[in-house]
Amino acid sequence: MAKSTERKYIKIRGASEHNLKNIDVDIPRDEFVVLTGLSGSGKSSLAFDTIYAEGQRRYMESLSSYARQFLGQMEKPNVEKIEGLSPAISIDQKSTNRNPRSTVGTVTEIYDYFRLLYARIGIPHCPKCGREIKKQSVDQMVDQILELPERTRIQLLAPVVRGRKGEHQKLFEQAKRSGYVRVIVDGNMYELSEEIKPDKNKKHNIEIVVDRLMVKEGIEKRLTDSIESVLELAGGMMAIVDVIDGESLTFSQSFACPDCEISISEIEPRSFSFNNPFGACPTCFGLGYKMEFDEELMIPDKSLSIAEGAIQVMGWQSCTEPSSFAHAILKALTEEYHFSLETPYGEYPEEIRRVLIYGTDGKELKVHYKGMRGEGVYDVAFEGLLRNVQRKYRETSSEVMKQEYEQFMRITPCDTCKGQRLKKESLAVTVSDKNIYEMTSMSVRNLKNFVDNDMGLTRQQHLIGDQIIREIRARVGFLNEVGLDYLSLSRATGSLSGGEAQRIRLATQIGSGLVGVAYILDEPSIGLHQRDNDKLLNALKNLKDLGNTLIVVEHDEDTMFAADYIVDIGPGAGSHGGLVVACGSARDIMENENSVTGAYLSGRIRIPVPEERRKPSGYLTIRGARENNLKNISVKIPLGIMTCITGVSGSGKSSLTNEILYKRLARD
Repeated sequence: MAKSTERKYIKIRGASEHNLKNIDVDIPRDEFVVLTGLSGSGKSSLAFDTIYAEGQRRYMESLSSYARQFLGQMEKPNVEKIEGLSPAISIDQKSTNRNPRSTVGTVTEIYDYFRLLYARIGIPHCPKCGREIKKQSVDQMVDQILELPERTRIQLLAPVVRGRKGEHQKLFEQAKRSGYVRVIVDGNMYELSEEIKPDKNKKHNIEIVVDRLMVKEGIEKRLTDSIESVLELAGGMMAIVDVIDGESLTFSQSFACPDCEISISEIEPRSFSFNNPFGACPTCFGLGYKMEFDEELMIPDKSLSIAEGAIQVMGWQSCTEPSSFAHAILKALTEEYHFSLETPYGEYPEEIRRVLIYGTDGKELKVHYKGMRGEGVYDVAFEGLLRNVQRKYRETSSEVMKQEYEQFMRITPCDTCKGQRLKKESLAVTVSDKNIYEMTSMSVRNLKNFVDNDMGLTRQQHLIGDQIIREIRARVGFLNEVGLDYLSLSRATGSLSGGEAQRIRLATQIGSGLVGVAYILDEPSIGLHQRDNDKLLNALKNLKDLGNTLIVVEHDEDTMFAADYIVDIGPGAGSHGGLVVACGSARDIMENENSVTGAYLSGRIRIPVPEERRKPSGYLTIRGARENNLKNISVKIPLGIMTCITGVSGSGKSSLTNEILYKRLARD
């Protein structure tokens, strides 16, 4: 029996949402359909506020009443009826995640596969010397403890719970029955005989105190027995704490460096998550950067003297007033270090500037101050402008004050992790001689080539990791297909354009492999260079070929010519729009006399090229631009005229205009 080629339709009757004028329209199912028309004509009202909203509402109504109570009510769009509607998924430009913790890898979930890969086949190295590290034996642990200074008092702890929620009452009961007396819960020591009630909704760390010893000769037997008890209790982990100074050492039957005497805990997928305290850098908490006060912002004009108001940072503007305590401190500094507050700041020698910014290193000054409560001489160790404002910023609980201080701060890469977001122990684990940050910092193009090849893995690594690598290969391939081969998985989503974020979601949907769905897209070609348009259109066709309906709101000429069907909404915008002007193929639209879109597609109307160009009134020069991927470029931008900065997606246009030009002009 021959397969029917008859078109099936989504039939919309009486759509009146926003400016739509009670329109009827039939949209072919399982095809690539473009909704076009002037901005404000009603395209999005039809696509998102009518078709998508009704698809979502019907899906919600299909759920049980129990499930619906958690999802809330969805309003019915202003439409008489819609027939032949599939479950709808919206891919718009408003859903970009601006969370600073979110990256391309996390939103596409490719990073989750990399975390699993590194936890299963990663080779751990010592974070200090780089040597590959292996498991530690009980004898090696005993030898290392006996090397501590003699008569050091230590506690042997079994870390039985690490970052788990619950009250853990059974664990306490079991430890008590086993003869143990003390336990440490979240850093606080308790007797097991007393009532211990941790908050069941918070994550806890619990360590059982197995033994208390003094390091000396003749304790080898007792120490060995105690270590074996600890390892059995804590699944191969042990911590020892110096009772006097509180310093601790971690031991593991899993991994330890014999040279540096460094142990690392068992490698798990969460060890590679910068959103989890077990993997995140302890200094920047997994952000990769920190906010720091900057001398350039605190003292922006170095041609001014302090007396003229060179210091602009919060709390120090008053130093120009002789009656202020800030002025009294600076006056004491001038007497001690022999300089004048009338001298322009830029003319101070390096030593004076260092004292002003970083303080007197604990050296006390005699500060003469006359205040409302009387007059006196005070011994003050000046902490420096930098430490002073850092302390005030840290101590204030006012969000308004914090925002005021943040005007004088600059975002800088974290000193500890160098912007890599993870603990040094996690970054010391490699696959194919690359740590997880190096792997995810490769461009999608290079990463695809890398994972498509052998990756230099051993036979055992292939046996364990091939299934994970297959998933990574497929998802990286989808990102490549939608023209995002220049991005890296470590790129923060907050730095992406709307078009890039939308295409990332498009790649994720292709990877999901759903069929029978109505995908509704909002101008996916935005932010995309014409060179990459073909890749986008191929991705859209792939989504359609799986058996889905694509409804794309779009102005792009190439997309309209590639579409199976076009619906032109208009003829004008706002109250002058909201009607179906023309329907059919690109050829049908071009032949329709009423369609403004068709007139431009056919060339009947063109955007005129100016016969004469305006002359610039001057030039703005940028020298040595190196932000993101800019390679130390210099450029002259004419003033007083309209200038277009263009190039392929990811070439550095936004880095030049937004990150360098705008930020510098806004600051100055």
